[in-house]
Amino acid sequence: MEFELVATCAFGLEALTARELQNLGYETRSENGLIRFRGDAMAVARANLWLRTAERVFIELASFQADTFEDLYQGTRAIDWPELLPVDANIPVVGRSVKSALHSVPACQSIVKRAIVDSLQNKYGQATLPETGVPVRVEVSLLKDVATIRLDTSGSGLHRRGYRLLNAIAPLRETLAAAMVLLSRWDAHRPFRDPLCGSGTIAIEAALYGRRIAPGLLRSFDAEDWTFVGEEVFAKARAEAEAARRNVDLDIVASDNDPEVLELCRRHLRYAEVDDVVRVEQADARRFKVDRDYGVIVSNPPYGERLMEVQEAESLYRDLGKAFRKLDTWSIFLLTSHPQFERLYGKQADKRRKLYNGRIETHLYQYFGPLPPRHMEYHALQQ
Repeated sequence: MEFELVATCAFGLEALTARELQNLGYETRSENGLIRFRGDAMAVARANLWLRTAERVFIELASFQADTFEDLYQGTRAIDWPELLPVDANIPVVGRSVKSALHSVPACQSIVKRAIVDSLQNKYGQATLPETGVPVRVEVSLLKDVATIRLDTSGSGLHRRGYRLLNAIAPLRETLAAAMVLLSRWDAHRPFRDPLCGSGTIAIEAALYGRRIAPGLLRSFDAEDWTFVGEEVFAKARAEAEAARRNVDLDIVASDNDPEVLELCRRHLRYAEVDDVVRVEQADARRFKVDRDYGVIVSNPPYGERLMEVQEAESLYRDLGKAFRKLDTWSIFLLTSHPQFERLYGKQADKRRKLYNGRIETHLYQYFGPLPPRHMEYHALQQ
């Protein structure tokens, strides 16, 4: 069975998510905040396991004009639900409505649920459905009076990799951390540093990418329990992912000045099974030093919310500008929401990119250094 599939992502990451899907072998079409592609059950499993920058993977079932509740009911009822859902399926319905006549989301959710239940009752001849089985999460989305019905194959958002079991202060989403690594164009033969590592998310995502480890290997997905996707398909996709790992040495250092935060970082590295890859050091980013050339710094310095925190963050930005000024051969990528970062840092970025950490608008300030000489790349790849 082939499906219309949708991978959603944060605004600004569409090109990265599309490239990831293309690397998996799928043709893509990009829209704001989502990438469309076609594939079978194996595509569902691969996308969930491998996508580093996507938020969820959906199966799109239908899209139709819905000016009235009757339109919404009939359009939903027209889907062949018995082909997809068993009689005991647990069917949570979530929804959203933008610029549509049907603006009451709870009412829309209720109509969609009623249409699904009526379809299943008609097929199975039961007056009441038990809903004691596996969850199949249905999403109804209305945009300018067009309703779209999708199944959420992921369950928890894909940023929940399974390694961050403890909440750090102001956490950086794993999907955004992975995007920062990909945007840096870092290669496994170059040194990688996060001098303000916090709980270690950026360094972990770099290690997963550098060793070609699928980011979804540590977690489960709702579609694993569905009859039309299933456990066997995911087991095959997991076996593929395990075979794709590469056991290469990486020069990744995560450092911070806070010993408690570093202990949290070490725990996350162990949970992610990359504690043998990333070196953890206690160090002050203001006194950042390197012993290699042509490296990459990717970091998310604090920006502060209260007045004292803001003042401390601004002082840090000035000091980082001074500390990094001498790194002639290094590329530097810093994410912050502070609107005056470049002025405080003392240098205009070569490129500035708007990204979202959840609902927080941030900018990735990109300072490009020279690429390593060809002979250095060749020598490194032979190690």
